[in-house]
Amino acid sequence: MSEMRSLFSEATRQQSAQTALTIFTVSQLNRVVRDLLEAGLPALWLEGEISNFTHHSNGHMYFTLKDEAAEIKAVMFADRNARLQFEPADGQKVIAFGQITLFERRGQYQINVHEMRPAGIGKLQLEFERLKERLHAEGLFDARFKQPIPRFPERLGIVTSPEGAALRDVLKIVRERYPIVEVLLFPARVQGEGASAEIAEAIRAANRYSLKREPIDTLIVTRGGGSLEDLWAFNEEPVARAIFESSVPVISAVGHEVDVTIADLVADARAPTPTAAAQMAVPDRRELIECTQSARARVQQLISSCIDGYLMRLEMLRRSRGLHRPMQLLREHQQSVDHAAELLGRTMRERLARSQDRWHSLLRRLESLNPASVLRRGFSVVESEAGQIVRSVEQVRVGERVKITLHRGRLLSRVEAKETNDGEEESQNRAGASAA
Repeated sequence: MSEMRSLFSEATRQQSAQTALTIFTVSQLNRVVRDLLEAGLPALWLEGEISNFTHHSNGHMYFTLKDEAAEIKAVMFADRNARLQFEPADGQKVIAFGQITLFERRGQYQINVHEMRPAGIGKLQLEFERLKERLHAEGLFDARFKQPIPRFPERLGIVTSPEGAALRDVLKIVRERYPIVEVLLFPARVQGEGASAEIAEAIRAANRYSLKREPIDTLIVTRGGGSLEDLWAFNEEPVARAIFESSVPVISAVGHEVDVTIADLVADARAPTPTAAAQMAVPDRRELIECTQSARARVQQLISSCIDGYLMRLEMLRRSRGLHRPMQLLREHQQSVDHAAELLGRTMRERLARSQDRWHSLLRRLESLNPASVLRRGFSVVESEAGQIVRSVEQVRVGERVKITLHRGRLLSRVEAKETNDGEEESQNRAGASAA
């Protein structure tokens, strides 16, 4: 299609610059015009009155949308109109959402309708979308605020009309599935002026009851099917706020499966119908009985398996050699103990002998380094008057007193003379003469 548009633009430009003409077929022109319409105009909402309505045997709908001054052809194909919640008719005012296009075969400008609603409902729908967008921005639909629905409730609250079929449906399912639950009704009108205020107050009353008297595990807010106007009370802000502020988990079940209200979006859980809400709120006793019986059978099977295992072990012990010939088994164990004791004794004796040899060796080394051993061999230790060990004659003077330590006892002596290794002798008398 973009190639056709390029061709059309190029041909127009060339015709302005040349006298030669480029000739289009009608089909080519209509394709370009359709492309221009679809690319230039986004899908839009259009309000008008239906006339010349035809529901073709192939399922498609053909009609005209008009107002006081103009009209436009319209088509709604079968895959689209199958979702309509009303039956279109001549003279009916509607709002239609679709794409402006061209029916090429007839060169007919028209709207390809994707969605259509009665005009009055359309205004309510726009109001619904505005409130939905605002509450979504505030976080009232966030999953993090959703409370879990208790699996085994003791007390169930219902907010609905006492005369409505929804209450009968819920009670019927609850009695069949889980008759031990206590059911409390918080009545409210569910349709008409002031209904939203009554519904919101009933929800708050249920919360007060749960807080001050007896806990309510789950609260069902419900009504049967109807038109958008009939369900409108559940699309108003007071009901949404009351559900969001409820400390009791709320299941919303308003209308049929195709109906989605603001209450459904705010509630902790949404059920497509009142019956489904009851099924969601309480367990099925038949399923519980089946689960209990199945669990009982599994436990019995497990106990039987354990008993069989113990019986098998007992039989193996009964047939074991130790039970039939205990003395022989005892002697074998005693022999093993004797062998181990002998091995342990031999090992300890060997380790003790090695330790003694090492001790004697260390003792001999220590003895050889002992000064007393040196003294026993006839050596002595000489100390000067200052208490220093004398290792050389230069450390003492002739006439100086010295202390000699022997193997047994000590001697106090005076140096009479000194003799160096080269034989030179210095005596006290010589030293005195030299001094004279």
